[in-house]
Amino acid sequence: MPTAVKSPLEMLYRWERETPDKVFLRQSKALQWTDYTWVQVGDQARRIASFIRSQGFPTGSRIAIWSTNSRDWVTVELAIMLAGHISVPLYPGQDVESARYIFEHSDSKMVFLGSFAQFKRADDAIPPGVARVAMLGCQVPCLYLLDVVLATYAPCTESPIPDPEAIWTIVYTSGTTGNAKGVMHAYGTLGHVGPDLIRIFGHTSESRFFSFLPMSHIAERCVVEMAALYCNAVIFFSEGQQTFADELRSVQPTFFFSVPRLWLKFKEGIDAKIPPAMQAHLSPEQKKGIARQLGFAEARFIVTGGAPTPRDTQSWFIDMGIILRDCYGMTENCIHGVGWVHNDQPQPGCVGRPISDKVEVKLSDQGEIMFRSPALMKGYYKDPEKTAEVLRDGWYHTGDAGRFDNDGNLWITGRVSEVFKTTKGKFVRPTNLENHFGRSELLAQFCVFGHGLDQPVVVATLSESGKKLELTTLTQQLATLLDEINGELPAWEKIGCMFVVRDEWTIDNGLLTPTMKLRRKVIEERFRSFVEADHGKTAVVFEKAA
Repeated sequence: MPTAVKSPLEMLYRWERETPDKVFLRQSKALQWTDYTWVQVGDQARRIASFIRSQGFPTGSRIAIWSTNSRDWVTVELAIMLAGHISVPLYPGQDVESARYIFEHSDSKMVFLGSFAQFKRADDAIPPGVARVAMLGCQVPCLYLLDVVLATYAPCTESPIPDPEAIWTIVYTSGTTGNAKGVMHAYGTLGHVGPDLIRIFGHTSESRFFSFLPMSHIAERCVVEMAALYCNAVIFFSEGQQTFADELRSVQPTFFFSVPRLWLKFKEGIDAKIPPAMQAHLSPEQKKGIARQLGFAEARFIVTGGAPTPRDTQSWFIDMGIILRDCYGMTENCIHGVGWVHNDQPQPGCVGRPISDKVEVKLSDQGEIMFRSPALMKGYYKDPEKTAEVLRDGWYHTGDAGRFDNDGNLWITGRVSEVFKTTKGKFVRPTNLENHFGRSELLAQFCVFGHGLDQPVVVATLSESGKKLELTTLTQQLATLLDEINGELPAWEKIGCMFVVRDEWTIDNGLLTPTMKLRRKVIEERFRSFVEADHGKTAVVFEKAA
């Protein structure tokens, strides 16, 4: 295995040549798996590349992919590289307005469409003149069909090697406010990130990856798609939510990456079957049974990231023998950041140390986390001013606040911009307080705010366990939880009230970003009137039915 390579295409050429009949991609349909070998994937990518070239687009044109994950996603991206163009992925849950902005801002010439949430409004999102190609799962009219393309075009025979400084992709960050920014990454970036991921996660050609988080996000793209591409492993693609759990159990991946929201869902499912009071008495064999039932019996490395995982939730999994390791990176550094990547026991709430000696991390005088590595972005597309704001003297300024402990481990303490001040003049970091609410099996989501209030408040949604309780019992238990948490907090951070809202926060209702982060300002705006109308009446207030 080479220690450094310049592009994913070089790896494709290697495996086409050395292991043509080894399976690279496996696609699920009705719990049956269809295999695609390296020679098949290479042949399809080369046929699609011939088709793209036939369109006559200038070299370096932007070509979008709007779809859930599938074997077509990977094949199409390789084809875009082979054709000499730049991929622009969109989240399958992208809203119409932001999708339209991305198409227009990137000046995308073509889009490959699979399954995506806003397919009924595709005409509103996709500007006229953008050629549409239907791939697996597409439900909208398209000028071209991928199956027809594969049957019509001969595979291109050349194997170009891109300039390491050439742009490989433009990834539009989801952002919690304003228009998304297009992060430009070069091919050479992956020559640093790919081998590092293989080394720190211990991947081999026998590794099994399970792909379900959007590949439009740089994390899934790197730790699943690119890692498998670089180490000659296999990727299993879920068909969707209905079959996800059964697929995961059947695959038993050796590596698994997910965001905090899913870990909370996993825990809710176990809590519903095994009361928390009984879980402390589970034997090691019973815990192994739970791991197998979830799909993690053979997982050598499990990563949580994308947002803070509540410490109590992470501790619960570790106690179950399912070791969640926090990693911390971002689109701008191609997730070439920090994490628990060795055999050390991870500390819940801590994101660890640099994953490579190529990664440098330090704090500014204001406590802002900064990174420097060869994997930093080239900049924001068409936005030199914002680029200059965050890339200064070779360091990327993350906007996150943090601290180092005595062992050199990094702890994230919140967003620099999210600190708010109460009427008492005290500054409060909301993420610090939200960590306390992760201990409760009654709550699913929680957001703390309080600018202009006497004390911070928390707005929350109920878990499935919480929804099953009778109202009086639920109110008493939540009030007790609030008392316990307030007993651990200094006076200015004590939570004044808990407001329980009816509906789950989702991407579709605008309260989560496509990467499942809280849109804090939107949540506060949505529920501020509710809070102000009922503030101080009782410790726990429930949103009334519409």
